[in-house]
Amino acid sequence: MSSGFIKTKDGTEIFFKDWGPKDAQPIHFHHGWPLSADDWDAQMLFFLANGYRVVAHDRRGHGRSSQVDSGNTIEQYAADASAVVEHLDLKNAVHIGHSTGGGEVARYVARFGQPQGRVAKAVLVSAIPPLMLKTASNPDGTPIAVFDGFRSALAANRAQFYLDVASGPFYGFNRPGAKVSQGIIQNWWRQGMMGGAIAQYEGIKAFSETDQTDDLKAITVPTLVLQGDDDQVVPYKDAAVLQAKLVKNSTLKIYPGFPHGMLTTHADVINPDLLAFVKG
Repeated sequence: MSSGFIKTKDGTEIFFKDWGPKDAQPIHFHHGWPLSADDWDAQMLFFLANGYRVVAHDRRGHGRSSQVDSGNTIEQYAADASAVVEHLDLKNAVHIGHSTGGGEVARYVARFGQPQGRVAKAVLVSAIPPLMLKTASNPDGTPIAVFDGFRSALAANRAQFYLDVASGPFYGFNRPGAKVSQGIIQNWWRQGMMGGAIAQYEGIKAFSETDQTDDLKAITVPTLVLQGDDDQVVPYKDAAVLQAKLVKNSTLKIYPGFPHGMLTTHADVINPDLLAFVKG
């Protein structure tokens, strides 16, 4: 089967893609907010061409999955990912997560995949852990007012908000001299608007307020941590740098000048680095 749906225990339908030889090592991709599995096109085609089995799913409330009004938490996201893995019986898989998907991967590996031996390696790309929100114990985090602003903008005019995010900070298109791609902007907007407003609204709390310090500490498989130092969405010093310190068996790589959405804008650089880690 090249694509389809699974139904979780609470009746939510999760859309997935499953391409390539079923006896090849699987690479499972976990997308960022508020996108879909389509955000991994450049990576899925690349790894498929290199002989791997590639899998990606739409998070609940996102893309083609059910537009549910419940379960929009990192814990449930990881449980849904586990349900996809179980359905497809993926073994010895490499799990790669971007942004919120990185939080999903961290929780999945720590709670679901690692104890079962289903995970070979993990990759966190521009990922949200350990905690985005500024708190007394996380003084370098992002103030709650920023996330409240996201919620207000989404509720007031989701379509314009998503256009603004894609046109500006997500890909660094607001930087002087940036090579702006209207196709990339429109594709980000398309993916965001496919999903449900309620799931995406509640997802802001999930990605900003979930403390995943313990998840990172629990990961024992080899883990690659990647981020650009010009990430305007997830500050790298409060994300990738801390992830590498908390994950026991980690390798850190910071890309000078790369934006949050570097998997798309710099796929020609990132993809070979991902492949080298998977093969290594």
